[in-house]
Amino acid sequence: MKIGIILPLGEDDETLHCPSYNEVKGWAKRAEANGFDSVWVYDHLVYRFPEKPTQGVWEAFTFWAALAEATERVELGCLVLCTAFRNPAVTAKMAVTLDHISNGRMILGLGAGWHEPEFDAFGISFANKVDRFEEAVKIITPLVREGKVDFTGKYYSAPNCEMRPAPERPIPVLIASKGPRMLGLTAEYADQWNTAWFGQYSGSAERRTEMNAALAEAGRDPSSLEVTVGVQVNFPDLEDMGETVQNKDKWISGSVEDVAEALAEYQANGVGHIIIALNPINTESIDRLAQVITLVKERAAV
Repeated sequence: MKIGIILPLGEDDETLHCPSYNEVKGWAKRAEANGFDSVWVYDHLVYRFPEKPTQGVWEAFTFWAALAEATERVELGCLVLCTAFRNPAVTAKMAVTLDHISNGRMILGLGAGWHEPEFDAFGISFANKVDRFEEAVKIITPLVREGKVDFTGKYYSAPNCEMRPAPERPIPVLIASKGPRMLGLTAEYADQWNTAWFGQYSGSAERRTEMNAALAEAGRDPSSLEVTVGVQVNFPDLEDMGETVQNKDKWISGSVEDVAEALAEYQANGVGHIIIALNPINTESIDRLAQVITLVKERAAV
């Protein structure tokens, strides 16, 4: 099982501090030096929640590309790129270019989006978002795998479109999804599936059952779809979050041993890649999480 970390690109809930690129780069390089398998970014434009001030966030693809140059070994993922934010054929072009820059290290995570206020603020339609996502995936997946597509739809078109230079490999496509229709699209098009955010494995079990049902309906072998899970981890002696982390389905909170034991349950249930949202995130907590990774992998090797 691979273990990675998602890097914060947005303003903090309480302080509204937004990490600089140098901070994010430092965390990515620290994770790579400590043996993490992957680093991840997320794709939002702005956050607007009731009774809270607007929160800003850096643009994901720009940071993603910069991290490709800043690192050498780790896989580079996005959890997930919102297909509505960018023209899908151009998204594929960007992905093929980034995969070249990173020497074949990217995981192309795709999703339909969910935070309507950011769509509104940037003048992007939120209507029929799953219909739009389906058309986007029908354009993006063949372009990043074979380098060609000829598609004309209601929302997007890529007639006689070709990637030149061509993809140097079929880029792995991850889809984050829940609900029957999105799970069906995952079963049809994805190499990897993501569900998030959870603590103990039990919190994600129902989603796994739903995904397996979608695979069965599509007639697809479950072993052909890699399962990835977003997991929230807190080290309480570094930052005590009190009641926030008492929900074990949403948080793993405790010592190195506690966290390693919880992650081992994911591995025992066939999860291929864990992406950790770490609280707090700093050099000390990344080093602590590295101890967890070492322990999980040592136990798996026995």
